Amino acid sequence: MAVASVLAIAALPVIVPTAGSQSCPDIDVVFARGTAESPGVGGVGQRFVDSLRAQAFPRTVGVHGVNYPASDNFTGGTVFKLNIVEGVRDEANHVRGVVSVCPNTKLVLGGYSQGAVVTALATSGVVPTGIARGAAPLPLPAGVADNVAAVVLFGTPAGWSATKYGAADIDVGPAYASKALEFCAPGDAVCSGTVPTQDHGPHQQYGVNGMADRAATFAMGRLAELKPESPAS
Repeated sequence: MAVASVLAIAALPVIVPTAGSQSCPDIDVVFARGTAESPGVGGVGQRFVDSLRAQAFPRTVGVHGVNYPASDNFTGGTVFKLNIVEGVRDEANHVRGVVSVCPNTKLVLGGYSQGAVVTALATSGVVPTGIARGAAPLPLPAGVADNVAAVVLFGTPAGWSATKYGAADIDVGPAYASKALEFCAPGDAVCSGTVPTQDHGPHQQYGVNGMADRAATFAMGRLAELKPESPAS
């Protein structure tokens, strides 16, 4: 329980700085946790953040755990889909806020399982079927993609496991595709879309199978490719 409490505190989202407040981070990680994980970035997200921070030092890394229910009510129909929409809206709003207030901060977007759906839809602008136009979040402005260095997704639902989300395509948007990397562990039926199985082990191992560390290395590579901003004259 003590370990869980420490992780929960470490995963608390960082508030986007406002003019005159704390300085903007060099890198801001926006991560959507998986189904039924406690609020914050979740276990996979925390491993990714810890690895990225270690590799990015001495650059500063802010963290925002996407605020949404991460519900396990998979048979809830529109109610379940609205949970996803809530996550897409929170992620998009946070990204817009960072770009507006901290234009030199580079963003890294991520998600695990259900959270991977949230992040993918946030970048693509796709809305689940049956969601009223007024309930749909505004898509990210085209220029925001320039501030996003990398997108990393773990165990993104496909095939049978994707149907409950009501989105024909759970893919990263075209503006983000060249900077995205998706991980699907061997034997993970959720992201492979193969016949459902009672063995959920492979789907639950992203925090310990080395893929979160590989994702952090990928993100650091993407960050290194970006040209530094010219100092203000």
